[in-house]
Amino acid sequence: MDRRSLFRAVVGVAAAIGAVIPTQLVAAAPASAAVRVLYYDASAAGEFVNVVHQGAANWNASVTNVRLERWTSGRPRNIVVTVDNNWPRAYVTSLGNGRWVMGRQAVNQGYHPPRIAAHEFGHLLGLPDRRTGLCADLMSGSSAPVSCTNAFPNSRERSEVQANFAGSLATGNQTEKVFVDF
Repeated sequence: MDRRSLFRAVVGVAAAIGAVIPTQLVAAAPASAAVRVLYYDASAAGEFVNVVHQGAANWNASVTNVRLERWTSGRPRNIVVTVDNNWPRAYVTSLGNGRWVMGRQAVNQGYHPPRIAAHEFGHLLGLPDRRTGLCADLMSGSSAPVSCTNAFPNSRERSEVQANFAGSLATGNQTEKVFVDF
């Protein structure tokens, strides 16, 4: 088993038991030369800060040409994450840029917070909602059963994000898209 496969397996087990992977460990994962780094700010995510970090770690374990890293002063802020009492939603200004909201309403109804976080990051990575109802489809969102705890993209979703960031510095179009998950 190569290092990347081993790392994915460890992150998968950690996510299955609800553990949070520290950013320092995630940063140790192998990276390719054409990686676009997106900095996310979770400082206003309230009680969901660690869930936001887990959603980013899940994507980092799943794709190789884009990385989600915690924002620090002096860096560009690509993604801002906040929390409110409504449904989760994402506001995409361009590929890899925008903001998303961790809505407590979905959590209160029993949806798995790490799945919500990974799903909303998926929008910023260029994926639309796909209301398939399948738990295996991360972007099926709330159409999957409340019992669904899968917080990782499937092979189609991974491939699509890889393609979206194949030209690692591409910014996409500048038209804002809003995804409300309910």
